[in-house]
Amino acid sequence: MKKIVVLISGQGTNLQAIMDACARGVLNARVAAVISNKADAFGLQRARQAGIPTQVFVRSDYAGNAAMDLAIGDYIDAIGADLIVLAGYMKILSAQFTRRFQGQIINIHPSLLPKYPGLNTYRQALEAGEREHGTSVHFVNEEVDGGAVILQAKVPIFAGEGIADIEQRVKEQELRIYPLVIKWFIEGRLQLKQGEAYLDGQKLPPQGYAAE
Repeated sequence: MKKIVVLISGQGTNLQAIMDACARGVLNARVAAVISNKADAFGLQRARQAGIPTQVFVRSDYAGNAAMDLAIGDYIDAIGADLIVLAGYMKILSAQFTRRFQGQIINIHPSLLPKYPGLNTYRQALEAGEREHGTSVHFVNEEVDGGAVILQAKVPIFAGEGIADIEQRVKEQELRIYPLVIKWFIEGRLQLKQGEAYLDGQKLPPQGYAAE
């Protein structure tokens, strides 16, 4: 059974979806640990209630970002994790960390990458007058939200809607597609080769596979 380590900073709703998928047998894997950079992240409570080990790494305890990521990486290596899943982890990973685990880290980002990397994606989409928004699952590299896109799900933006309306619709898609991508990886169907995402041996297009 494959081992997954999940990194969080907040509520842990995607973490819960992953834990549920493991519990149902949808994923032939287990969440071996949950890591957070926030001691009060509610997702840690979710993990503890499920009997999953948790670990908190706080930036102020380390000389710098690289030193913190080195400690996190050593912890992950000691577990023997097969996949690192970023689920609302609000800290930029160091280049050393992303190179160390190249091809083993995935992230979910609330936009249709390459549009709107970084923060405040919903506000940016509304201000730009977009008719649709969405979410992207991608491999992680040294560039923020710049790794190869694996899967995207689109949602419409209706006239008069606010951020909360779009966010709720996007979150529903996130909870659906993130466990699916993890399943592909766990089953050996998904790989990163020369910076490109491959599914079943076929290179995915730049914006990944489109969820239906």
